[in-house]
Amino acid sequence: MSRIRMPGSKSGATERTFREVFREFVVDATARGLSPKTLRNYDNHFHCVSRHFDVEIPLSMLTRSTLNEMVVSMRESGLSSNSISSYTRVVGTFLNWCDKLGYCHVEMPKYRQQETIKETYTDEELKRLLKPPEKTCRFSVYRTWVIINFLLNSGCRAATVRNILNSDVDLAQRQVFFRHTKNRKVQVIPLCTPMVKILQEYMNIRGGEPDDYLFCDEFGNQFSENGLRLAVGRFNKSRGVQKTSIHLFRHTFARKYLIDCGGDAFTLQKLLGHSTLKMTKHYCNIFDADVAKNFDNFSPLALMSHPKEPKRIKR
Repeated sequence: MSRIRMPGSKSGATERTFREVFREFVVDATARGLSPKTLRNYDNHFHCVSRHFDVEIPLSMLTRSTLNEMVVSMRESGLSSNSISSYTRVVGTFLNWCDKLGYCHVEMPKYRQQETIKETYTDEELKRLLKPPEKTCRFSVYRTWVIINFLLNSGCRAATVRNILNSDVDLAQRQVFFRHTKNRKVQVIPLCTPMVKILQEYMNIRGGEPDDYLFCDEFGNQFSENGLRLAVGRFNKSRGVQKTSIHLFRHTFARKYLIDCGGDAFTLQKLLGHSTLKMTKHYCNIFDADVAKNFDNFSPLALMSHPKEPKRIKR
């Protein structure tokens, strides 16, 4: 196991702690251009990990047993399986980085994440949310209604919505460019006919320059992360819908695309901007379209409730 010493230190000098090397890891991640959200995630997860693990320990003394004790502490504190999985993934990413630099060679044991059912908006809730607002409503209400339509058209993330410019929308080609995505790759997403019509009217009312943000706050500025969340929350509750999560629209898009629209996994991967099929397969496992289709023809209960008439043999 490699020992880590401060630059220029001699043998026997104080070794760097887990905290100090993690700080170097975050600096390196910043220099490599990782998103501010990812960097905040590293900081927040480190803070949570420090409650269950002595981060002042010299990195050279880190062992698999130490990491196992950390996980046990998390479980005993009542943390959910998904939270533990999230925290240990960040520690694992950090230790992989340490391994590449020769700092230490301890691996973070993989924690089995509990499979969860993705909550979605029901069709009844969507009908309430998609009902056009009154012509005399405030711009903020009208804009949020357009955003919700847009989320159901594309299934994009909140960060993507906040960063779309007027110039990113090409109504003639019925498409929109996503330049701010999680994997940093530009996406071209199609717009359905109803969405094109809604955006035509909205952009005429919204106005602005090509470099202005498509979905802005009341002052024409870019939405803050919290501002967008609050706007959608207020709108949903005003329509009698208690669910307020923006990300639920992404799950809803995936469910309806696979089950109601008969879409396929490869196209869904492109639409959602997944780098690999891993997350898309997760949606497919949860929302199994093939199993759901025509289930009345295969369900024993349906068969017993409505027995089929025997076929008559023609003579």
